[in-house]
Amino acid sequence: MYPPVHASLDPDRPAVVMAASGATTTYGALDERSARLATWLRDAGLVVGDVVALVLPNDLRWGDVVWACWRSGLVLAAIDWHLGAGELAPLMEDAAPRCVITSAQLAPTVRAAVGHAGVDPRFLVVAADDGSDDDGSDDDGSDYDAAVEGTARDPALVETMGGRLLFSSGTTGRPKPFRDEPPGAHPTEVPVRNGVMMANLDFEPGACVYLSTGPAFHAAPIGFLQSVHQLGGTVVLMERFDAEGALAAIERHGVTHSQWVPTMFVRLLRLPEEVKRRYDLSTHRVAVHGAAPCPPEVKQAVMDWWGPIVYEYYGASEAYGRTSITPEEWLAHPGSVGRPAGGHVRIADESGRHVPVGTVGVVWFVREDAAEPRRASDGSADLAATGGWGSVGDLGRLDDDGYLYLSGRRGQTIISGGVNIYPREVEDLLALHPAVADVAVIGIPDDEFGERVLGVVAVADGVTPSDDLAASIVEDCRTRLAHHKCPRSIDFVDRVPRSDAGKVLVNDLLARYRSTSTASVGP
Repeated sequence: MYPPVHASLDPDRPAVVMAASGATTTYGALDERSARLATWLRDAGLVVGDVVALVLPNDLRWGDVVWACWRSGLVLAAIDWHLGAGELAPLMEDAAPRCVITSAQLAPTVRAAVGHAGVDPRFLVVAADDGSDDDGSDDDGSDYDAAVEGTARDPALVETMGGRLLFSSGTTGRPKPFRDEPPGAHPTEVPVRNGVMMANLDFEPGACVYLSTGPAFHAAPIGFLQSVHQLGGTVVLMERFDAEGALAAIERHGVTHSQWVPTMFVRLLRLPEEVKRRYDLSTHRVAVHGAAPCPPEVKQAVMDWWGPIVYEYYGASEAYGRTSITPEEWLAHPGSVGRPAGGHVRIADESGRHVPVGTVGVVWFVREDAAEPRRASDGSADLAATGGWGSVGDLGRLDDDGYLYLSGRRGQTIISGGVNIYPREVEDLLALHPAVADVAVIGIPDDEFGERVLGVVAVADGVTPSDDLAASIVEDCRTRLAHHKCPRSIDFVDRVPRSDAGKVLVNDLLARYRSTSTASVGP
């Protein structure tokens, strides 16, 4: 099923709700507005397979745009609206959109990006909250709401499911595009996206209320939006993440399911106890997290508060594979990201050789129909060239029960005095210090050891960075980890650079510290 079907059954059911303002699009309105927009796009010359780029903060219009594309065979390219023109240009070059939908505030940046990319799309511009749609250019493009409201839906429009064009987080260079082609089927013939997972997570058709806490342009929020709308549920979009605001949204909208990244958990846990107790969370049955590793102590603390409702999945935009873990499984295997949901997980060394259980190596997803790698006499193999094998370079290990534990990312392992140090282990521990709001651990050049461990720390509210605090953080680490794994120095920053998916922008940090011979650090 999909929105027009649900609109015929219950047109007044909320389809999209803005968490703070309460602004709502019902299924009846979503059907009508997405059909009108689909007609406008066709009349503008777009045909099946063409790309519509959406560069827009979380907004009520997200539902209109995605379903206008998905009911008319168009490919939705959801793009990070935080990027500057230079960062947007290669994405626009890869997407080659025929239409761009953006806000009045973002239009000058987006227009500069498409000009640099050498593409010439039609523009639909969402007016600013104050009603202004002047982006400072001579041609602002068509006003989005005027285009939708001024276009009559065409009942003869041929409906066929559209596709998606997403981009990796770009933490290791230029973001890579991943395109799901239109399947060539009517939307009612397309199964619920991740249907097995949605059933396992108890997304009840017609009754689930899903809280989307992060930017809608990421793969997971878009995927959940599609799934929830196929099931006839309600998507509650947070305008921007705020820890107390998320709790208020759960109570106000009767949220049953939610999605998070670990940094959000940390901010929730640091709310005052009276704030945590202020909100009724009794409707909240399932909390899902992914995107970045979660310190085990943080996840345990959330379950101590909310109960055993926290589910986790691990995968990548490249769709090589996925693992999942239930709360009950996690409590028996703390720190694990689960077992594969279809296919297999294999751990190999840099030469493609299998490593023993418990040994850290490169994580490979292997599809059920994957080919066996061609191995040399020493067991080495080119796994990347083997059909059905895929990896994003994460490091991890398996336990005796086949549960996967992540250790870090290939290329980010710190080698100090010839010993491998995995940043995640250290970050998980440092994150527990009461003065630490966020942290990243990297290796910086060292004349004696080759590399030394540096902790990059953003302090909690009300905390003042100092040499004494740096020493306290280091000493606290040394009481729990081997000394060679602990930071030899701490650098305090205003914020740890992260993508909107919650992933540390390691390359930004490495560029900052490795481009200079010394860093301004604590003792």
